[in-house]
Amino acid sequence: MKNLLRGVLAASLLAAASVHAAFPDRPITMVVPYAPGGSADALARVLAVRMGAKLGTSVIVDNRPGASGNIGATYASKAAPDGYTMLYDATPYSINPHLFPRMPYASNALQPLSLVALAPNIIIVKADSPIKDAKDLVARAKASPGKINYASGGSGTVQRLAAELLRQKLDLDMVHVGYKSGGPAIVDVTGGQVDFMFSTIAASYPLVSSGKLRALAVSSPERSKRLPQVPTVAESIVPGYEAFEWNGVLLPAGTPEPVAAKLHKALVDVLQEDEVKQRFADVGVQPVGSSPADFSAFLKKEDAKWAEVIRKGDIKLD
Repeated sequence: MKNLLRGVLAASLLAAASVHAAFPDRPITMVVPYAPGGSADALARVLAVRMGAKLGTSVIVDNRPGASGNIGATYASKAAPDGYTMLYDATPYSINPHLFPRMPYASNALQPLSLVALAPNIIIVKADSPIKDAKDLVARAKASPGKINYASGGSGTVQRLAAELLRQKLDLDMVHVGYKSGGPAIVDVTGGQVDFMFSTIAASYPLVSSGKLRALAVSSPERSKRLPQVPTVAESIVPGYEAFEWNGVLLPAGTPEPVAAKLHKALVDVLQEDEVKQRFADVGVQPVGSSPADFSAFLKKEDAKWAEVIRKGDIKLD
């Protein structure tokens, strides 16, 4: 009987090993929980093509937008944990649990694979704004409480929370002006209807480089290679300040380690390719490529930071 059980166990292990060794033997789906054409979608498509080439199969981008990313994330969380479904998510993944009264998937339903990219925001004002730099912005906000306003693409965006983090750190009284997306917000900052906003480099660099907007500071700890002349928030007004928009890949919880390892290697290898690095750099994004453990630690840090900002600011969904 013992020999029979051992034989069955050995056969099961060999079968599992064979399945894992054959992975992938069909196309893989990369779920992007945001609309086509956005920054996350664009970067995901770059990775999908190159990862497919590495893995010897097709990686198909499946856009499932809605509810600040929750619809796509929920779909991915319920997929079979076999490696054939990946989730390419972004910063709202860390923000949504603190804004939505009830999340549609469990906090442990997805397992981190790798941090893909970090994108700093920049504080932008109209080119001829009387606000000359970040220190001047703070001075004016302190001198005229409630008079300085700032735009964002909505309460759950890094644009809003980065500004709120700044406001809380310096105890400023400023007015938030919410928009349905970042594009209209940038338009009104450019036109002078709103005093300033935090914006991604990808969205605002063309207007900065053409002289229609002025960049006051960068939200990353180090200066951006795309805008090396622009100081950081940390060096100019708030030591230790940092706020990123991030992209990363997660898998349904329980994905076998050998399968996750294959996906991880392909992803990290792609992020080391010169062409991919250049594509990311062109839009002001820093490619990363991390271990699952490091990505998990990063997510915990982001979760704690934005939870505190949202609680202190009593921020609600629009």
